[in-house]
Amino acid sequence: MVIFVDTSGLLALLDQDEPRHEISSAAWMQWIEAGFPLWTTSYVLLETTALLQNRIGMDAVQNLHRNLIPLLNVKWIDPELHDAALTIFLAMNRRQLSLVDCASFTAMRMLKITTAFAFDGHFEEQGFVVIPESGRG
Repeated sequence: MVIFVDTSGLLALLDQDEPRHEISSAAWMQWIEAGFPLWTTSYVLLETTALLQNRIGMDAVQNLHRNLIPLLNVKWIDPELHDAALTIFLAMNRRQLSLVDCASFTAMRMLKITTAFAFDGHFEEQGFVVIPESGRG
């Protein structure tokens, strides 16, 4: 199974005070041990870095960059992917849907990934399978 890693999943994994931290950590360890390919985008990494810095602090940012990012395949957002995501973002015209989300959906479709490690309902709305199954909210 190939898994796309979203900001919401990374935040749950890195924030020990997050209610979904335990289920995220257990799932993450299973995926790493099983050798599942884990993908994300450069936009997710940027968003996650900024949120961790603001909410938790630089120790969490360093943990992300030293320990988790080396385990990820990163799809760098190029101008074409950005433009495709921006087109979707503007067409959807929804305040709670971000450009990062739209870039994630576009990258997932491009990479033919159907499963996301996320706690963001927008992935399900777009037809993706979201894991872990329990603990969503």
